[in-house]
Amino acid sequence: MKDWALITGGTAGIGESFSRLLAKEGFNIVLVARDETRLQERAESLSKTFSIECQTIVADLATVEGCAKVEQYIQENPIEVLINNAGFGINKAFSLSHIDREEELLKVLVRTPMRLMHVSLPSMKERGSGIVINVSSVASFIAGGTYSAAKSYLTVLSESLHTEHAGTGVTVSALCPGFTRTEFHERARMRMSSLPEFMWINSDQLVAKAWSDAKAGKAVSIPGWQYKALVGITRSVPRSLVRRLGMNLRIRQR
Repeated sequence: MKDWALITGGTAGIGESFSRLLAKEGFNIVLVARDETRLQERAESLSKTFSIECQTIVADLATVEGCAKVEQYIQENPIEVLINNAGFGINKAFSLSHIDREEELLKVLVRTPMRLMHVSLPSMKERGSGIVINVSSVASFIAGGTYSAAKSYLTVLSESLHTEHAGTGVTVSALCPGFTRTEFHERARMRMSSLPEFMWINSDQLVAKAWSDAKAGKAVSIPGWQYKALVGITRSVPRSLVRRLGMNLRIRQR
């Protein structure tokens, strides 16, 4: 019997790459997203290509109902792998953005992965196996508005839960990608044309590295030499410079 992997935001970008990688690894897949048509298309493609079962959950994870819908599914159908990938960005400074959008970002990037881990980890620990990958960001190491703050929460919580579950057979890992070629920036209306080509990372390669690191028991995965270097710099220079870097990145995104 094949194990199941649940992926939020699994129809595009990093989530879609995870869906193909895990299907190829032999997992049955549960895809969670808002777009029912796109969910069905992805599910049919995965099932046909990899000869696996694929279920879908239509849910808006910014809502209480949407989050609860996925929690209930996990309670009733234990999963072996959880990929917390759903997210979005805001292309305005905090003081200029709408508070409803800021709260929505926190619900998707903070509340939902926290709640889905809280319902998934006890059964994983009881079985003595399971992998959770939280798609965070290198932005979690800088100071770049609400997005950075939310991703910082996710990275730190992942590290904490990784330590808490050491020796149980359960691994919790934070994937901290840099700029990745997905729909993310287009959806957020961020102009990225001035970003140097070498700063972009391929989504499939990033996901393969993240999966390899999680299976190796690593708490944090930072794919790409350029982003390992960036994180290293943020840890060695004065925090005032890190704050300036975060501001410059936000200006680049607008």
